[in-house]
Amino acid sequence: QFQLVESGGGLVQPGGSLRLSCAASGFMLNLYAVHWFRQAPGSEREGVSCISSSMTGDGNTTYADAVKGRFTISRDSDKNTVYLQMNSLKAEDTAVYYCAVSYAIRYQCEAREFDVWGQGTQVTVSS
Repeated sequence: QFQLVESGGGLVQPGGSLRLSCAASGFMLNLYAVHWFRQAPGSEREGVSCISSSMTGDGNTTYADAVKGRFTISRDSDKNTVYLQMNSLKAEDTAVYYCAVSYAIRYQCEAREFDVWGQGTQVTVSS
């Protein structure tokens, strides 16, 4: 059974940092592009970042404009985990963060539909 589990969320002050983890079980996460999304209360879900599959060899990463220069996505294949390092956090980063993969478009960060989602982890940025 393919599963993704996010962790690392919490309450942090503006300007602080958190590192989110997306751990996979039942499949090798390095074979897939991994996408991070977030959804704030009353808002649509939005894409945050993506890292291409290790199979591409290019380590391609993408970021939403709102997080460029502050967030960094990476993977640890030995731990079957993808991370989202979030620095200089702002109140507007408050949301539930999810990771997801697509079976059909698994290598590059081009998927628009996703087959496996984690349960989400809450990030709250507040003083």
